[in-house]
Amino acid sequence: MSSIIEYSSIKEIAGPLMIVEKVKNVAYGELVEIKIGKEKRTGQVLEARDDIAVVQVFEGTRGLATKGVTARFTGETMKVGLSKDVIGRIFNGIGKPIDKGPEIIAEKRMDVNGLAINPTAREFPEEFIQTGISTIDVMNTLVRGQKLPLFSEAGLPHNEIAAQIARQAAVKGKDNFAVIFAAMGITFEEAKFFMNDFERTGAIENMVAFINLADDPAIERIITPRIALTTAEYLAYEKDMHILVILTDMTNYCEALREIAAARNEIPGRRGYPGYMYTDLAMNYERAGKIHGKKGSVTQIPILTMPQGDISHPIPDLTGYITEGQIVVSKELHRKGIYPPINPLPSLSRLMNEGIGEGKTREDHSGVSNQLYAGYAEGNDLRDLVAVVGEEALSDKDKKFLKFAEGFEDKFIRQGRDENRDIDLSLQVGWDLFKSLPVEELKKLDLKHIEKFLKKQA
Repeated sequence: MSSIIEYSSIKEIAGPLMIVEKVKNVAYGELVEIKIGKEKRTGQVLEARDDIAVVQVFEGTRGLATKGVTARFTGETMKVGLSKDVIGRIFNGIGKPIDKGPEIIAEKRMDVNGLAINPTAREFPEEFIQTGISTIDVMNTLVRGQKLPLFSEAGLPHNEIAAQIARQAAVKGKDNFAVIFAAMGITFEEAKFFMNDFERTGAIENMVAFINLADDPAIERIITPRIALTTAEYLAYEKDMHILVILTDMTNYCEALREIAAARNEIPGRRGYPGYMYTDLAMNYERAGKIHGKKGSVTQIPILTMPQGDISHPIPDLTGYITEGQIVVSKELHRKGIYPPINPLPSLSRLMNEGIGEGKTREDHSGVSNQLYAGYAEGNDLRDLVAVVGEEALSDKDKKFLKFAEGFEDKFIRQGRDENRDIDLSLQVGWDLFKSLPVEELKKLDLKHIEKFLKKQA
């Protein structure tokens, strides 16, 4: 690490970057104090070679010039001061309180540049997390230690869904549970919505929020998820808590990565994004999980808006490679006025089967989920057929599946913005929908569960 020397040898300022020359013993990731008269800003070394250091300035470079500015290399990496008092507080994107509360008295200072969990240290996720949303809990179940992203589009209510999950999420049978909410590049209106919602419902008492606004420097967006995940790791592995981290919007995060790469004149990769974006995303996503010998856990729900709704775009594409499935928010369901417009057909939770069943949710959970999926898929296919030949050409059985698809959307997918369904209620809604189908078509259900269902109907 460098000795504490102030440098005034600013060679160039480009976008969010400041290039300092004639430096000695500077290390990658080192924290930099920047002075412009009485004003102070913070930066971090992004690149160090020969006698030149490239510094990313967190507060942005507006108002900076090559003259009259000094850079002091501190010899330390960026750290955040943490204690259990962070719960119930709202911070900006670089961890400073914005809720008029007191400064946090730190029990421990942790480096924000955490590492992905070593695969050999991982414990397999298998405990159910109830979000209160039927399409997630029944058909795309979230389990403790999983990373399950929400794929959305501009104009869809992913913010409302994120807020609802943050309010309602609870690990069944676990009281030591909290939510960390990190927003990147959101508008002031969106930030006001989240803060008002969390305060109105009292959810903030069991939450830590980090808010990076759209007019904040883009460079801050790179730090926000790292601070949020460092906070999660502290609460999970030091305080034995179960933490759900909601990150929105990862598309804004990736745009900030692209902006910095362009300022550094890096050779662009696919669609102009840096070639290391996969590695960068993985370093964040892979910080979720359970660790052998630790009581706590970190679960992630990253939210991203797919540009032009393109699921093959680099951001959702790379996210899908790293995470264990995806929850897809549907434009078609939103047009029908259905909330939350989550389409279970393209959605997937790869760890679902590990977190459901007897002793975790219910014995009939897997069968109900599979039958709902099969019935809705059949009904959806018939809608395409009706568009060609008309409903009159359908058989009685086909008409029942068509009706089932409509009922599924109206009664199972649709629920109120403040409606918190427990898993038993969600499964019961599914069984109620099966009444519209012939018993011989319930092929995905166990016979003993069908017999129990028929007895209840009798």
